[in-house]
Amino acid sequence: MARRTAAEATGSKPVPIDVQTMRETATRLLSEDAELPSTEELETLTLLLRGMVMLAIPEIEKATGRLPEDDVPRACALACVGEARMRLRLEPSNGSFPAGVAHAQRLARSVRALADHYVNLGGEQ
Repeated sequence: MARRTAAEATGSKPVPIDVQTMRETATRLLSEDAELPSTEELETLTLLLRGMVMLAIPEIEKATGRLPEDDVPRACALACVGEARMRLRLEPSNGSFPAGVAHAQRLARSVRALADHYVNLGGEQ
């Protein structure tokens, strides 16, 4: 069964992924001088990062579909997609603030990697 994006299902034109915003959002949690967010900011960032992952996955899968099956960038991008999907299924281990920050940081690393694969696959030209 073929997967369809929301844009394909509704017949609307897909919105390009905003790679710059993805990278800036991830940097808020991953930079060396990043300040810890408040509890409310952490919740908002986590939801934002999850949304970015959910939007990027189908676009990257679509881009990899145009490549040969034995293509190395294709394999790398699909491995990243698998890792990102796994992170979407996970929740912070014990519900504490430090566990929530660690969870959001893992999502941020996935967002950063997905943005890189999106660009490498020609998604931002």
